[in-house]
Amino acid sequence: MSFILADAWVVTMDRHRRVLDRGAVLVNGDRIAGVGDAADLLRDNPDAELIDCSGSIIIPGMVNTHTHLFQTLLKGLGDDMVLKKWFTCMTGPAAASLTHEDVHAGALHGCVESIRSGVTTLVDFMYVHPQPGLTEAVFDAFEETGLRGFVCRGFMTAGADLGVPEGLIEDIGDALADVAALARSRHQPDGRVRLGLAPCMIWTLDEESLRLTRALATREGLLLTTHVAETEFEIGHARRHYGRTDTGFLGDIGFLGPDVLAVHCVNCGSDDIEVLKRHDVKVSHNPCSNLYLASGIPPIPEMLAAGLTVALGADGPASSNNHNLFQAMKFAALIQKGVHRDATIMTAEKVLEMATIDGARAVGLEAEIGSIEVGKKADLVVVGATDPWMTPLHNPVSALVYSALGHEAQTVVIDGRIVMRDQVVTTVDARVVRQRAQAAADSLAGRAGIAHLKARSWPSAGF
Repeated sequence: MSFILADAWVVTMDRHRRVLDRGAVLVNGDRIAGVGDAADLLRDNPDAELIDCSGSIIIPGMVNTHTHLFQTLLKGLGDDMVLKKWFTCMTGPAAASLTHEDVHAGALHGCVESIRSGVTTLVDFMYVHPQPGLTEAVFDAFEETGLRGFVCRGFMTAGADLGVPEGLIEDIGDALADVAALARSRHQPDGRVRLGLAPCMIWTLDEESLRLTRALATREGLLLTTHVAETEFEIGHARRHYGRTDTGFLGDIGFLGPDVLAVHCVNCGSDDIEVLKRHDVKVSHNPCSNLYLASGIPPIPEMLAAGLTVALGADGPASSNNHNLFQAMKFAALIQKGVHRDATIMTAEKVLEMATIDGARAVGLEAEIGSIEVGKKADLVVVGATDPWMTPLHNPVSALVYSALGHEAQTVVIDGRIVMRDQVVTTVDARVVRQRAQAAADSLAGRAGIAHLKARSWPSAGF
């Protein structure tokens, strides 16, 4: 299939950061075959379909480096709680009651929501397994919707004394045996959907599990991701048990490396940043979730100054309430400006890099995706820019980061395939997906005993 997306702003994110006015992108098969003027591309490719994108901005598909797709079913049930309470009172009980239907319905909805908001690559952190086969349900959702990404099989091997439901604690041997089986049956080493490993967080793991996980990731060549320094509780737990921060501990036991994606890093100090840099660890910044759970604001400017690769994540919708990376971009820029009282410390251009090329770099795919360049995979998003909140438009990057609300994506291309056209998802029936997700969400809340959180009192203030 060959087509030309024509007559739009083209924000290439190439190494020169070129922005073309009334530019065009030629797609041939699964690759970008040309970037430039529409007339020139059409003259040389007369059989290509011409798709009018006037009044739009074309960007590389965005990379959401962290979410929990099953949490799509839990939107709004954990409002106004810190992470420890949020997990033990709501997310944990819900996770312990998950069925295959729940996971599949939530994952499908999350994948559709991601496509609708311009995400073409997603890292799912599936860390709860109350019954076998749930990771398969996530893989199925990726395959059905056409999304690119990593399905990271996670686990918890400890934490019952801290409120982790017994049904979620796994034997590390069983968990890693399941990973090995998935590597044989579902992993595509050079394909669109790949397997990863996701040990959950320091207070739900033991040292042996971390060492064995590191060994398996190295042996199978899998992306390795884990929550790091998300809350002060985690730091306190690590200091009590290991005499140092979780970052320092992970570095000392040989867990860290360039294939590790460290999520959150809110409470990383200068020594922790040095450890991350020494091991070339990548960071997933999840600003909306960190604010929602009152976890804090990570030292992103210091990380960038140290030379770390920092990407963006939406986190699970139970702690950010959607998969919207446009919101993550705006929050990522604004919170650092406010905290540091420096309007220049985080620019629109930088956070767009974090959502695209740096996101690709964070998952080891920068040679394939993350920018609009000839030879790269055709993962593209056409963002409408004619609505009132986007106009008048002076600068396309500013409009994307500071004006867009997240539903402006018009057409989405993944691997050269148009998976959404004129805001209609072409791979699945979005209406049926929404209905299934609502039914699964209602059923899960009832079974988990958390339905009362739907009808809470009206807390106008926290005092």
